[in-house]
Amino acid sequence: MNTSSSSVVALSVAFVLLWNSGFISAEYGLPYAGPFTLLFWRYWALTLILLGYLAIRDRFKWPGMRVFLSTAAIGILAHAVWLSCVLVPIQKGVPAGIVALIVALQPMATGAFAGWFLGEQPRPLQWAGLFIGFGGVALAVGSRIDLTDLKSLFHYAIPLGSVMAITVASLIQRWIAIRGGHYRLPITTVLLCQSLGTAVAISVPAIAVEGLATQWNPTLLSTLAWLVLVVSLLSYGLMWMLIIRSDATRVASLFYLGPPVTMIMAWATLGDTPQLMDFLGLFIVAVGVLLVQRSTASPEPKPFKGLAIK
Repeated sequence: MNTSSSSVVALSVAFVLLWNSGFISAEYGLPYAGPFTLLFWRYWALTLILLGYLAIRDRFKWPGMRVFLSTAAIGILAHAVWLSCVLVPIQKGVPAGIVALIVALQPMATGAFAGWFLGEQPRPLQWAGLFIGFGGVALAVGSRIDLTDLKSLFHYAIPLGSVMAITVASLIQRWIAIRGGHYRLPITTVLLCQSLGTAVAISVPAIAVEGLATQWNPTLLSTLAWLVLVVSLLSYGLMWMLIIRSDATRVASLFYLGPPVTMIMAWATLGDTPQLMDFLGLFIVAVGVLLVQRSTASPEPKPFKGLAIK
């Protein structure tokens, strides 16, 4: 293995571990702030950090209202809605590994719907892979919930909102890039627009529903620091370093490692012991992933795997 390959492997390992730590670290902060309030502090802090960085480096340029609004709207779907539908079920007792498994449907959903959304005929294997993957999730989730308990059923269904939100955000972004996008923004400016849009949007439920109730303590402060500096900034930077050294398709495939890595982390740190059906569901999801990957594999154009934002 040459030096370049070794660096890609090292970056990949670091990215997978740090990115998926977001599921676990959030669980440490939720006892002291509601899901919307936690996102409120996280994204206003991230917005101020990015704004300060761009101001100090004299790199901030207003992209125009139209571009800002479209970028912010994508950010609201890919950050505010996505993470709200992750944190709320975790707060309600859904294991982080199961939430990660449900959310893993997103790249498959994007791959299956992208062709249809962009006017192309989806391949049968794409739909087969999506339905098989959904079956794997249903198996793992079904073994944990009481179907007679509507509250439990609803809590386990909430992460599907994350799948829908990030899929729609990905398809809109792809549509803009292919048919309407005549602008290219620096990644820091994109992240700032998305972060600001998310902070403004999440302020509504954080204030109206939770009243910004926060129990400030070292655990919450360290959780927020980790989520902002490590998950939102460092792991995001690692992702772009990997895209530069590798390609977007291979980087996208790293997100499929989310469920097993999150399950192991949750077991090691939170005591969430995986069940037999979790592993079986994980295997079935992997089969679905392989079908979608196989059906979209072509040298040109490169397959679109959607936004990878947390």
